[in-house]
Amino acid sequence: MTAPLADTRKPRVIIVKTGETYPQIRECCGDFESWFVRGLSSALKLSVVNVVAGESPGEPTDWDGIVITGSPAMVSNRDLWSERTAQWLATAVAAKVPVLGVCYGHQLLAHALGGTVGYHPEGRESGTHTVTLTESAASDALFGTMPSQFSAQLTHKQSVLSLPPQAVLLGTSDFEPHQAFRIGECAWGVQFHPEFTDEVMRAYLAVQALDIESEGGDAAALLAAVKPAPEASSLLQQFSELVLSGRF
Repeated sequence: MTAPLADTRKPRVIIVKTGETYPQIRECCGDFESWFVRGLSSALKLSVVNVVAGESPGEPTDWDGIVITGSPAMVSNRDLWSERTAQWLATAVAAKVPVLGVCYGHQLLAHALGGTVGYHPEGRESGTHTVTLTESAASDALFGTMPSQFSAQLTHKQSVLSLPPQAVLLGTSDFEPHQAFRIGECAWGVQFHPEFTDEVMRAYLAVQALDIESEGGDAAALLAAVKPAPEASSLLQQFSELVLSGRF
């Protein structure tokens, strides 16, 4: 009897694009999807779907993994495209499709599953900051091999103000109590940006400098403090490995 052929299909991962970066950053560094493509494994078959432009992501079960990008939009505005994507995400979680939501994606995932999202009471957070993992992260499938503290790139005004019921808190920081969480077996949200390089972070701070100063911040100090964040960036490869393993 002839042995069955091995399935050599590349796992399919969708990058759900929820907005665009600043034009001047696109010119020097590319846009959101290019940063995720760079950080995820080349062993995955990656597709980009722009839900803001009305493109359809299909059924969640069409995909072996889902990544939700950041956005200049605000989850609390409840734009129609955003609410539809939130409902789609809830279906994906129920179907146990691996999900990684980043910044806006993190907030949208929380909103989709019963958490509360809104403006952070202390305003904007931008720059390179330290994330501290909780005890629960040590046994987590995605965060279990991460160091207990690591540097990460951040830029956001809104936050997850309360986690969804049944969510497991995985990471915090001095400014942001909900830096990372898991819901269900294989859906994760991270407020920080694993797809950012230090070059991208500096470009953001350059664009935001006047606003940061007007809000009482020190843009020059934040810019000087930017440094690479390789541990945070490794999260994209670790998510890739989870998808490639087919364990969920």
